Amino acid sequence: MRAAAAAGAVAGLGPWLAGCDRRPRMNLYIWSNYLAPETVPDFERETGIRVTVDTYESNEELAAKLLAGAQGYDVIVPSSYILPSLVESGLVLEIPSGALANAGNIAPIFQLPNSNPYPGHAVPYMWGTTGIAWRRDKVAQPPDTWGVFLDDTHAGRMTMMDDAREVFGAMLRFRGHSINTTAPPLLEQARDDALAARPNLLAFVSAPVKGQVVAGDVWIAHMWSGEAANTRLEAPEVEYLVPREGSAIWNDLLAIPANAPNVLEGLRFIDYILRPEVGARIAEATGYGCPNAAANALLANPVPYPTEADLARLEFAHDLGPATELVDRLWTEVKAG
Repeated sequence: MRAAAAAGAVAGLGPWLAGCDRRPRMNLYIWSNYLAPETVPDFERETGIRVTVDTYESNEELAAKLLAGAQGYDVIVPSSYILPSLVESGLVLEIPSGALANAGNIAPIFQLPNSNPYPGHAVPYMWGTTGIAWRRDKVAQPPDTWGVFLDDTHAGRMTMMDDAREVFGAMLRFRGHSINTTAPPLLEQARDDALAARPNLLAFVSAPVKGQVVAGDVWIAHMWSGEAANTRLEAPEVEYLVPREGSAIWNDLLAIPANAPNVLEGLRFIDYILRPEVGARIAEATGYGCPNAAANALLANPVPYPTEADLARLEFAHDLGPATELVDRLWTEVKAG
């Protein structure tokens, strides 16, 4: 009798239970346009883990959210320069030894301190450079200097990133300085150059600029290499270069926040990303370089790993320590105009 009553009660709950998703979950916080279309759906089908994806546009946005105590994220994708401050603030978990079966696929060049300062806490995801994309049908000469943004020839048709380290890095290289300088006078000069560039810019903007370049509203854009490659797919007139003064090379990493509610699911997702075929599809979809050597071997046209000659013109950004506060203040002044 009780069994029958219980069965009837369960049957009555059927519509309610059907509306409840009891699958395990995993929450990803990642840059915009940084996955292949099939990455998440394929992972969900294979594992039964439901994935929620939120996006951000700068490392500073990611760090600010974590420092403010944001909860619920299981995997994040910080760049190498911001990782030390996250680890040292206790915001990132150490990855248990042996937890990632595919960790050995990473190329040695991306396991060095410049590209992954805390290998016990993060694994490489994608890499690229920062440079200038331009439309050759609108601009007669390749804009091979960061000084193009200080020239009003193409005023209103140019953009720079909404990213303090990238904008200041460009202006520092323009003046012959390291993107990692902490000297206040040099950072203040970078601010002054960014303020001088501002009237020539349509905006300081990151992810949305792709559509503006494709539409022809923007002719010259401060852009990441993979974003430029993706833009070229829709607008073959787009070219990309690293300015003659040099620029940044960067490596983004996969890590797990210290307060992640679903650590095991996060580790499973990271290990899935490290599979050669999965990493290769992401590299193809995003246009970025793949630190996963096994994935790189599957690509028809992989982005070549940087040579010694390349590295002579490129710098990995480092954590600026106490100077970060000054950079943040100077950037606020730039944005305020």
